[in-house]
Amino acid sequence: MTKKNKKLRVTLVKSTNKKLKSHKACVIGLGLRRIGHVVEVENTPEIRGMINTVGYLLEVQEI
Repeated sequence: MTKKNKKLRVTLVKSTNKKLKSHKACVIGLGLRRIGHVVEVENTPEIRGMINTVGYLLEVQEI
């Protein structure tokens, strides 16, 4: 993996209302607070696992 691909830009695009408690925990673990909130996170296997779990709520871009 090259140095420029070590971060991901993650945006919450759907609400966590009426979602599983574990899915809400993944969203909070990624640092997302509200719809439209954008965070930059490291591209690690742990983060990728959280993104895969709640991918239907997120938009992800590599930077």
